[in-house]
Amino acid sequence: MKISGLRRWGLLAASVAMISFSGAAQAHRQWMLPSATVLSGDDMWVTVDAAVSNDLFYFEHFPMQIDNVKAIAPDGTETKIENASTGRYRSTFDVHLTQKGTYKIVSASTGVMGSYMLNGETKRLPRGLSKEKLAAAIPAGASDVRTSEMSSRNEIFVTVGAPTDLVFKPTGEGIEMVPVTHPNDLFSGEAATFQFLLDGKPREGLAVTVIPGGIRYRDSLGQIDLKTDAEGKVTVIWPEPGMYWMNVAMGRERPGSGASGKAPGAGGPDGPGGPNGAGPMPGRRASYVTTLEVLAP
Repeated sequence: MKISGLRRWGLLAASVAMISFSGAAQAHRQWMLPSATVLSGDDMWVTVDAAVSNDLFYFEHFPMQIDNVKAIAPDGTETKIENASTGRYRSTFDVHLTQKGTYKIVSASTGVMGSYMLNGETKRLPRGLSKEKLAAAIPAGASDVRTSEMSSRNEIFVTVGAPTDLVFKPTGEGIEMVPVTHPNDLFSGEAATFQFLLDGKPREGLAVTVIPGGIRYRDSLGQIDLKTDAEGKVTVIWPEPGMYWMNVAMGRERPGSGASGKAPGAGGPDGPGGPNGAGPMPGRRASYVTTLEVLAP
């Protein structure tokens, strides 16, 4: 099972890895589900469920951690998360929508995993290590330092009244969506286009997986597999109304590696990848998840 590997990497790595394991063979999917995505009126609220499950939008595995969830208002300011609670199978929280426009509710994280050699032994970097603390975590005299950066982003969008676009301004870190079609303006039978950036730049070849909810009650997964084009864009034609889970991921890439897939200098019994070493280091890992509501035309 994938869970054992996730535990070894700690909470941050677990979150990144679980989001990036998309496809029919990988059952555990992390998601946030809003009670509504389009509202009208004043003094509105939205409730969000957050979990990791085999069947999308059904609580049966374990809750998503929501400690670092933030709500960004249409004017770009942060809005308070209220009534947060974590139970056995899901977490839940409320957001008070006091402005007109589009809100972003997001959980994003970055981290570093890796290893180094010290006094002839291979050592692992501490779990849950941030990029800012990387230098301090490597002791004097260490050699053969190998690191891998991980980033994850799980976000949803809720609009009160007319949609706005300020919350889509990229941060330049990890995979981010810059919608051509607004995510709260989706209709079945119509095409929607989204652009995905990696560290602020359009990224070609990202794997995009789209799965409609309700898989617990049907035989076919209904999965749509796409790849971003040279501009980082994909176009989805929604087959029917409902809630959809979208996952965009890259991982296990080794910049500069040869056709064998081994990182330069990874050979040797005591080095990373060797029988006595810490195991092969993955390359950059990044993932993005969103939940989208598609309406009937």
